[in-house]
Parts: sequence; structure tokens; C-alpha cells
Amino acid sequence: MRNGTDLHVRDLNVEFVADFVSRGAIDGLSPAHLMQTCDLVITCLPSPMASDAVVTAMLPYVGPGKVWLEMSTTDSNEVRRLGSLVVAAGGEAVDCPVSGGCHRADTGNIAIYAGCQRATFDKVLPILTCMGRRILHIGEIGNVSTLKVMTNYLATANLLTVCEALAVMKAAGMDLGMTYEAIAMSSGTSFMHETESQLILSGSRDVNFTMDLVQKDIGLFQKIADEHGVTLEISPTIVDIMTDGQKRYGSRAQSDRIIERLEEATGLSILASGFPEVLVDGEPGERGYEVVRASNT
Repeated sequence: MRNGTDLHVRDLNVEFVADFVSRGAIDGLSPAHLMQTCDLVITCLPSPMASDAVVTAMLPYVGPGKVWLEMSTTDSNEVRRLGSLVVAAGGEAVDCPVSGGCHRADTGNIAIYAGCQRATFDKVLPILTCMGRRILHIGEIGNVSTLKVMTNYLATANLLTVCEALAVMKAAGMDLGMTYEAIAMSSGTSFMHETESQLILSGSRDVNFTMDLVQKDIGLFQKIADEHGVTLEISPTIVDIMTDGQKRYGSRAQSDRIIERLEEATGLSILASGFPEVLVDGEPGERGYEVVRASNT
């Protein structure tokens, strides 16, 4: 919208829709109406079941010139199935999840992966460069969802190890503000530490990503491992920890609240002054670009 694109929006939360309409967007009314009205429909939904329901509602209105762009983190087999239905109806489909956090999505600096035919990718790239900074074409539809589930698994593993590191440093009498800086300048740092550790230490623990979404993603990763006969040791433990977190704090609790399991077990307070309540992307917003993978030759 900030780049001058006509935007129609639809969400079950009418307040979200009203906010965008007040800023110049058009109420999309329903999934079916969106597909009837727009050339490109983007979905970003919380579960494969939700994606199925929305695509089913849109499908009668799919035809030549229509593109469905799926930005949900979802099951690769399911996105292939839905994509094939869109293509069979004469439209085009793109498997297009994102990575980098809501604060970078707000500024248009999010990373975007795209799985589709190259001709379709070239068609949607001008829109993607308005929405994200680095855009990577990965190949056929479904490949991207497989990779995206893996990246979210790694992020969750990072979150849990950071929580343990902070708890142990607190128990050892280390200043947690100094501990944060020490990790950030070390080989042990990560994007997760440099973002979510700040929200843990400030006490806000609101990264705008809930435990049920984490559980969905790590469950999908474990499913991939099971389907390919790879026996994992760490993944089942991560699933157990997040399952316990949901039981304690609720499925819609913010994922950063997983630190509270360790606070309750140890009696420690994992807090430090000087950290933000919300994440703000300090990188200037710029037009995105395609990332070209280095050749193997």
C-alpha cells in the first residue's frame, strides 16, 4: 500500500480490516470476492486447514490471469495439492512463505522464498519487492514450505538454547545485560538471540508469534523427518518442551514465555534493564531484490 498498489484486505478480525481501510485499503469482504476482484490474492493463514477452506472458497473464481500466492507456513504436500487445483482451474500458484519476524514485515525488510514456475515468479516479483528485501526463487511449489518449516525449527531450537543460556548465566551471578552483549558479539549469536532475547530480558515477551504456531511448525518438521526415515534426537525434546509450555500458559501464549518454565523451576528472574518492550526494525526500508544462488560450476 505504501508503494501505491491497490490493496484489498480480508481478515476474520474486523478491527484489522478497519485499520487498513482507514489507511486507504479496500474491504475484501470474502475470499471468493477477493478472487473475483483481484488479479493476485495473497493468503497468510495459521494452519493448513485454514488454507484449504480459503482456497476452496476462491476456487470457483480462479481462471487465466489469476494468481494465488500462499505466504502461510504450511505443509508442503498440502500446498502442492492446493496449487495443483489452482493450476487446473487455469490460474497460477506460488508457495511463498516469509522469514524475519513481524517487525521486519512491517518495514518491508522481510525475507521471502518463492516456489513456482519461473514465468510466474517474474510476474509476481514486482509485488514481492514491495513486500520484502531479499527474494529467493527456490523452484517448484512445495519446496519452499519444506525449507521454511526447517528454518522455523532452527529458530525454535535457538530460542530454547538462549533461554537455558540466560538462566544458567543468571544462576552463575552474571549480569544479564552484559551477557546479552557477550553473546551478540560471539560465534554463539543468532538472529533469535539478537531479537527475542531482548523481549525476554525486558519482560514484555511479546514477539507476536504464539505457541500454537510454533508447535505447528516444529510438528511439520518432525513429520518431514518421519516421512523420510530420519530419526532425530533434539526435535522430539523441543516438541515436548513447547507442548508443556502450551499446557502451562495456553496455546495462544507468546512463544517467548517459554522462558517462564525455567524461571519457575529455578526461582530466578530472567530480566535486565535497558531492553525494548517491542522490536523495531532499525534497517531502512528499501525496494527488494532477487537473491541469485551462486552457481556450483
